[in-house]
Amino acid sequence: MESPSHVAEPEAQPSRKKTDDMASRKIIIDTDPGQDDAFAILLALGSPELEVVGVTAVAGNVPVSKTEWNARRVLELGGRQDIRVAPGCSRPMVKSLFTAEYVHGDSGLEGCDLPEPSMPALDIHAIDFLIDRLMAEPEGEITLCPLGPLTNIAMAMVKEPRILGRIREIVLMGGGYFEGGNTTPAAEFNIFVDPHAAHVVFTSGVPLTMVPIDCTYKALMTPAWLEELRALGTRTAREAAGMASFYQEYGNQKFGTDSYPLHDPCVIGYLLRPDLFQGRACHVEIETTSPTTLGMTVVDWWNVTKRPTNCHVLRDLDNPAFYALMLERIGRLP
Repeated sequence: MESPSHVAEPEAQPSRKKTDDMASRKIIIDTDPGQDDAFAILLALGSPELEVVGVTAVAGNVPVSKTEWNARRVLELGGRQDIRVAPGCSRPMVKSLFTAEYVHGDSGLEGCDLPEPSMPALDIHAIDFLIDRLMAEPEGEITLCPLGPLTNIAMAMVKEPRILGRIREIVLMGGGYFEGGNTTPAAEFNIFVDPHAAHVVFTSGVPLTMVPIDCTYKALMTPAWLEELRALGTRTAREAAGMASFYQEYGNQKFGTDSYPLHDPCVIGYLLRPDLFQGRACHVEIETTSPTTLGMTVVDWWNVTKRPTNCHVLRDLDNPAFYALMLERIGRLP
């Protein structure tokens, strides 16, 4: 019998959501900025369909002292000083912290000159902010949008299990399957940094949508698009273009190409235009024990195990339409 690799693959299914279900969706962005995180935040700020009710920072691309500062600077750039940032976990649940200054620069947001934040960070830990906000809102009101390691969200689930039934959905950037990993041969960065947190989230029973590198590698930012962004002329567009240019330099070295993906904005793009994405429901398991494949997202794309599905896994997107959306929305910001 032929193996699945020799079988014609069924066409991935369009998103299960309807666009008209997205109006005024409340979201909390959990982030470790990172240039691509910054684009995701700006895309959300420019989109009236989404209400950003809070931002939580986690250690990932750089330490949490820098990620919370970077998140506040991005909000300041986007003119949203009213949105507060809660600093979160400074290390993963079990393993030591692995950071990515080799991609994002020492500050995590090189390539731009962002304003100093006028609004201080919240005097509450991200774990408690998540719990308090989820318990205060009606059940199913808030969608969580993790753009980095899942430490804050997993720790909140462990501390207060009652929040599980109150989360509308978690849409996360992380993982990879046919593409393998981008940090080890098996693991994508966000999951590799804290695989034990990812295990908690993926076994929580909360509705999950995973935007893995198999999908985000197709979200290619071209030099022509970057020039369109810069040509908008606003401060936000100019600084975003600077971030993207710095970020692209790493991609040029890694892939030998002048087009490089912006990973994290795909999370927000999916919430805004799920019709631009395709994927399917799968069983996903997180490897937490093997030193060789630690952080691997084991995606049963072919349903060979017949285990219950626990995640909507995306694989494809309409790249021109996605970048047109991002250009239009960032263009709304000051």
